[in-house]
Amino acid sequence: MRTGPGADSAPAPAPTTMFSSLKIRNYRLFAAGALISNTGTWMQRIAQDWLVLTLTGSASAVGITVALQFLPMLLFGLYGGVLADRLPKRPLLLGTQSAMALTGLALAVLTLSGQVQVWHVYLTAFLLGLVTVVDNPARQTFVSEMVGPDQLANAVSLNSANFQSARLVGPAVAGVLITAVGSGYAFLFNGLSFLAPIAALLLMRTADLHGSVRTPRGKGQLREGLRYVSAHPELIWPIVLVGFVGTFGFNFPIWLTAFVHEEFHAGAEAYGLLNSLMAVGSLAGALLAARRGASRLRIMVGAALLFGALEALAAFAPGFWLFALLMVLVGMFGLTVNVTANSSIQTATDPAVRGRVMSLFMMVFVGGTPIGGPLFGWLTDVYGPRVSLAIGGLISLVAAVAVGLLLARAGNLRLKVDLRRGRKHLAFVPRQQKERLTAAA
Repeated sequence: MRTGPGADSAPAPAPTTMFSSLKIRNYRLFAAGALISNTGTWMQRIAQDWLVLTLTGSASAVGITVALQFLPMLLFGLYGGVLADRLPKRPLLLGTQSAMALTGLALAVLTLSGQVQVWHVYLTAFLLGLVTVVDNPARQTFVSEMVGPDQLANAVSLNSANFQSARLVGPAVAGVLITAVGSGYAFLFNGLSFLAPIAALLLMRTADLHGSVRTPRGKGQLREGLRYVSAHPELIWPIVLVGFVGTFGFNFPIWLTAFVHEEFHAGAEAYGLLNSLMAVGSLAGALLAARRGASRLRIMVGAALLFGALEALAAFAPGFWLFALLMVLVGMFGLTVNVTANSSIQTATDPAVRGRVMSLFMMVFVGGTPIGGPLFGWLTDVYGPRVSLAIGGLISLVAAVAVGLLLARAGNLRLKVDLRRGRKHLAFVPRQQKERLTAAA
């Protein structure tokens, strides 16, 4: 439900089907370009993690690489949101996508020439992170310009489905490619893959884009965005939950490389396979979210509970295939948390501050990686991947319980427990109904 200003006067939403946003030409172009680029991105992620592990033999080094890629989001993420609100998004995205292509091509040249060292990977990861600071909020908020408010939740879900579809292909191809000819060609494909979204942006019909409110340059815009979020509990607590889950529960480059290398004694192909299987679950979660259309915070909290519990359970899986099966479910519920939080925040936010709000969302989700990456890399090296993964899952589980209770309190709800047959055993109900429900029992 839209809760931002102007919600009462908004027109009735158009019927939403699972793929309804794809009826819009500009969004079809955007989605097609993104699918190719996302495939390259996943290939580079796998190749980058495996290259660092090969060069150093250390899970901590993988954690440092991931941390450097997301450190700029932690340091400068909110400023990226200010730029996304202030500047026209289509030209801005043309610039960011071109810069991201150059980072992939640079790493390809270094690797294929045999000159690559671990500090080269660290540097390109950090530079990619700097570009992402602006690209992420611009790309997230550009969706509303392509599809309008009625299809926004559906388009956000399809964006995630697009990303996870690429994840089905990219890691598997990267695993085979790394084994056959090395990591350099995966980096080369990623650099060239950005030609697709650049072409899509150039082919769009600008007349079909929905006008957006551009914020003029002025003082205090960053503080204005933070004040806006602080005044809306329906924005604060999803961002807090996503921050905990992103920081402590989404350290899969560290955990999966360590499980494959240390627990299952396999190679890059197994690592690529695990990423692809996680993508199967994530894609299912994204498509289910697209089918629902509307975003509900209780779905977000429930998915976070299951995500944390399954992650902790996977830590004790005795064999590869049971671990892989649990990763499918972890992927599904983890993606449900992210998509539901993303779309609920976007639809509940005033368009004038949406870039800043989404930059805060992305900052806490991926910006926590510079904290979680080195921490869980160290835990993995010292105590092993099983202990490290279990701790991450338990922290996510506790955070989901706490945020669920805080959201219920903010909405003046209480948890109702009814163990009778045929009844909903657990449900949040308005507090003022307590006496009537007690009497009826």
